[in-house]
Amino acid sequence: MRKIIRVLPIFCMVLVSKYAFAQDSHHKHHNHTNYLYSPIDVMDDHSHKQDGWMFSYSYNTMHMEGNRDGSNEVSTAQVLNDFMVSPTEMTTQMHMFGLMYGVTDKLMIMGMIPYKLISMDHVNRMGLEFTTESEGVGDIELSGIYTLHEQGNRKTLLNLGVNLPVGSIDERADTPAGIKQKLPYPMQLGSGTYDLLPGIAYADQRGSWAWGSQLKATLRLGKNNNEYRLGNEYSLSLWGARNISRYVSASLSVNGKKWGNIHGGSPELNPIMLPTSRTDLRGGDRVDLQLGIDLIAEEGELQGNRLSLEVGFPLYQNLDGPQLELDRQLTVGWQLVF
Repeated sequence: MRKIIRVLPIFCMVLVSKYAFAQDSHHKHHNHTNYLYSPIDVMDDHSHKQDGWMFSYSYNTMHMEGNRDGSNEVSTAQVLNDFMVSPTEMTTQMHMFGLMYGVTDKLMIMGMIPYKLISMDHVNRMGLEFTTESEGVGDIELSGIYTLHEQGNRKTLLNLGVNLPVGSIDERADTPAGIKQKLPYPMQLGSGTYDLLPGIAYADQRGSWAWGSQLKATLRLGKNNNEYRLGNEYSLSLWGARNISRYVSASLSVNGKKWGNIHGGSPELNPIMLPTSRTDLRGGDRVDLQLGIDLIAEEGELQGNRLSLEVGFPLYQNLDGPQLELDRQLTVGWQLVF
C-alpha cells in the first residue's frame, strides 16, 4: 500500500497534465499571468471562472516531540507519575487530493480526499518503548465557494462545506497491553461525525504584492458510533506574498488555531492508561509561522502548473496537557489549472 501511495501522485500528475495540455487551446481564458497565489494551505481564497478546473495534490508531514501542559514543557518522567504510559513522539503524514470546478463565474465546488499515515512512539513505567501506527483514507470534504465581492484582484469569498465521516475510528494495533488494542483518539483516521465547515476569506493584490486572510471553523454534529465527538476547531490565517521574479514568488503566513476537548468517550479506552486516551486533555491553542516559495508556469506547455514548498514552526502553544507539542511541519504541493 505504501508503494502505491508513493506512485499515485506521479500517476495523477502525468494523467491530468496530458489532458490539460491537450485542451490548452480551448482554455486560454484561464491564463493566470501576474496573479499571486496565497500559501498552499489556504485553499478557499480564490475562485475559477465558469467551466474552469483545478486539480491539486499536496503532501504534509507534522512532527511532534515532547509533552506540554499549558505553555510549559513536561518531562516524560512527570507524565509517568500520573499515567502508565507516556507518548514521546508522533509523526503524521497526509496525501491530499483535490478537485475544483467553476459552476459559474461566482460559484465553485470542491472535493478533497486525504490519505493518512500516523505513527506514535511510547514508553511505559518499565522503560519499554513501543510504536503504534495507523494508515488509511481520512474524512472527505465537499464544499462550495461563493464570491461575495470582486473588484479587480480584490475578492471576498464565502465557503460552506461538509465533512463526510469516511475515515476509520476503529483503528487497532498490538501493544504491551495486548493484541489488537483500540488506539487512542489522535491515532484514529476520522472524526466519525458529519461536520459543518463554514469559512470566509479575503484576498487582494497590488503590483508585486498580495495579502489576505481566512477564517474557518469545523463544527461537529452529534456523536459517532463510539459514543464521542471531537471538539470544534477554529482557525485564522493572515498571509502576504511577493513576486521575486516572473516565475517565483515567496509567502509568509501566521496561522492561529483553537480546538476543543472531546465530548463523551470511547468505552474501549482506559483514561488512566495514557494521556492520549483522556478526553479532557485534547484541546489547545497554537500559533504557527509558515514560510513558502512558489514556482509558477505562466506560459508554454507547463502553463497552469504551480509547485509549492512551505515550512512551518510553532510560535506559541498552550495545550490541555500533558499533550504532545508540535515541533515542525512541511508541505509540498502541486496544482494544475485547466
